[in-house]
Amino acid sequence: MNREDIFEQLDLTRERLLVSVESLPDEAFLQPGVMDSWTLADILTHLTAWESELVTALQRIQQGKKPVRILAALADVDGYNLLRFEENKDRDLGRIFGDLRALRLQLEERLAEFTDQDLTDPARFDWSEGHQLWRLVEGNSFGHELQHLPQIEDFSDRWLSKSSA
Repeated sequence: MNREDIFEQLDLTRERLLVSVESLPDEAFLQPGVMDSWTLADILTHLTAWESELVTALQRIQQGKKPVRILAALADVDGYNLLRFEENKDRDLGRIFGDLRALRLQLEERLAEFTDQDLTDPARFDWSEGHQLWRLVEGNSFGHELQHLPQIEDFSDRWLSKSSA
C-alpha cells in the first residue's frame, strides 16, 4: 500500500468513526457496554494511545532508530491496553477529541516524510523482520479503527434508537 492509499484509508476510517458518534450526547460516551465494560470514551482513548505510539515510532524510524516502545507494546498488547486504560479512564471528553484530532494530524505529518519505498519495501528497515512499514501504520491507525468501528456503530445505533423511541 503506497502513501496515497494510506492517507485515503486514514481519511475514510476517521470520517466513518466521527459520523458514527456525531449525533450522540456526552452521556453516551460515558456509558459502559460498547466493548465489554468499556465506554466510547475508553475506546477513543485506546485508539489514540496506539496512534500516539505509532507517531513516536515513526519519529524514531526517521531518526534511524528502532521503534522499541511500539514493538514492546505489540509484544504485550493486553498489558499495554490495561496500562493505558488505567492511565486514561477518567480523561475529559474534550481532551479525548482534541487528542484524536491532534494525533491524526501528527501522524499525517510524519507519514508525509516517508517514501512509498520506505512504506512498502520489506527489507528497508533491519528491525522490521521482513514486514512492510505500512503494515505497522495500518495496524495502529486505520486498521485498528476498522476493528472497533462495528462495536462503535452498533452502540451508537442502539443509543439513538432508544432515545428516539
